[in-house]
Amino acid sequence: MKGKVITEEQFRAFMRALQEEERSEATISKYLRDVRAFALFLENGGEWVTLSKDGVLAYKRALISRGYRVSSINSMLAALDKFFRFLERPDLIVHRLKMQRRVYCPPEKELSKEDYERLVRTAEEKGKRRISLILQTICGTGIRVSELSSITAEAVQKGEAVVSCKGKTRSVFLVKELRKKLLRYITEQGITNGPVFQTKRGKPLSRISIWRDMKKLCEEARVDRAKVFPHNLRHLFARTFYRLEKDIAKLADLLGHSSIDTTRIYIVSTGAEHRRRMESMRLIL
Repeated sequence: MKGKVITEEQFRAFMRALQEEERSEATISKYLRDVRAFALFLENGGEWVTLSKDGVLAYKRALISRGYRVSSINSMLAALDKFFRFLERPDLIVHRLKMQRRVYCPPEKELSKEDYERLVRTAEEKGKRRISLILQTICGTGIRVSELSSITAEAVQKGEAVVSCKGKTRSVFLVKELRKKLLRYITEQGITNGPVFQTKRGKPLSRISIWRDMKKLCEEARVDRAKVFPHNLRHLFARTFYRLEKDIAKLADLLGHSSIDTTRIYIVSTGAEHRRRMESMRLIL
């Protein structure tokens, strides 16, 4: 160890800057984690012990050699970009890896509608009402798991939630069937205000708690655990909406995206759909 390359004061100042930008807790945690990993690499890297373009390039090469996915490497480099701009050191920014846009979603990562329905049915059969409604709320609205706390008793009564994330605010409608189920749930639970999905102390459920309940349900529903996480429900909402409406701009608004390029990632067809389209071309004689 040669000493600290990035000081705790810089970390704390960077964290405050992210908080002032109203970044989500998950985003702030991710940025700080990525910057700390880079700092540790430099501190243990001998010749790369100072902040330099060569050091950043060496880190990029190290990530590639460790077998990280291209998307993961680019995500880490994006966090460093943000940090370097905060330090007013744009000279340290390196190019991200080029990646061809994926044409279809690999089957092992694809949560199908059938998988989703099996999860919901199993939750209902096992008397796990809360996780059943969480699944249906995320999939039926397309919200992020971090936005679930915006689904309040007041929003259910109104049939519309106001969601704020990443400095943007949007309205999310609760379709009739979902609203009816949520109304019944809050009545049974005696929830008159605040988040619908809350702890015994009235606090919003944590991301970890929701994740744990989903993974446990996978085993009972016999659905591959690798397919089931909150964001995959958001992707299923996006694919289903786009299949019906073919309106990517409207979908971007519903998902709260600033860029349609981001939305394109969400509507990638499944592997089975892509295969059917290719075979329907009948170009093999």
